[in-house]
Amino acid sequence: MRNFVLLSEKEWHIKLFNILKQDLNEFNWILIRSKKEFNLGNLKSLTPEKVFIPHWSYLIPEDIFNSFECVVFHMTDLPFGRGGSPLQNLILNKFKTTKISALKVDSGIDTGDIYLKQTLSLDGSAQEIFNRSSLIIGKMIKKIILNEITPTKQVGKPTYFKRRNPSDGDLSSLSDLDQVFDYIRMLDADGYPRAFVEFKGFRVEFSGVKKSSNKSLNANVRIIKK
Repeated sequence: MRNFVLLSEKEWHIKLFNILKQDLNEFNWILIRSKKEFNLGNLKSLTPEKVFIPHWSYLIPEDIFNSFECVVFHMTDLPFGRGGSPLQNLILNKFKTTKISALKVDSGIDTGDIYLKQTLSLDGSAQEIFNRSSLIIGKMIKKIILNEITPTKQVGKPTYFKRRNPSDGDLSSLSDLDQVFDYIRMLDADGYPRAFVEFKGFRVEFSGVKKSSNKSLNANVRIIKK
């Protein structure tokens, strides 16, 4: 039986794993969710044909991608937008849609050959976008396997995104309401530090933002004493 690994630490990819197990049940699917389990020895015992990586916060070790075909999914139209925090950087640059690029892992940062790309809407919160992307990634994985797609070199001039830090979610320097809206929604996902303001020993975090009118927003608030 052909073995395939799905590698992700995100909760929303458990649903993706179950969809793949159901829709491609002629194959054996293995879910790896921890860095500890993702090692060369474990993979050699599993003998996967491919390792699909919809989300991973760590570098893929060279001994792994040299031994196994690893396919990562990046939320830009590569070679545009190589690097960290693609969703947040896209929203800050006013993109309404993007491409999910499926690429083969190599020694560079998002430099590998491309299997295929699919369009993704950037409407809604980060969590809504990630959930939507998960369904698209599932369809891409099916195409890669069933159509036996061979990746090809990236075409175009590379551009790069800088990885954002939790401190970059500070709203205090913003003066535009649309910017505040985008800051809150782009960080509104499980496991992500929320947009915030701080004052007099308190930290106020925001989520669930909605536009009430041209001059106001409604959002959920969490207040933490520092």
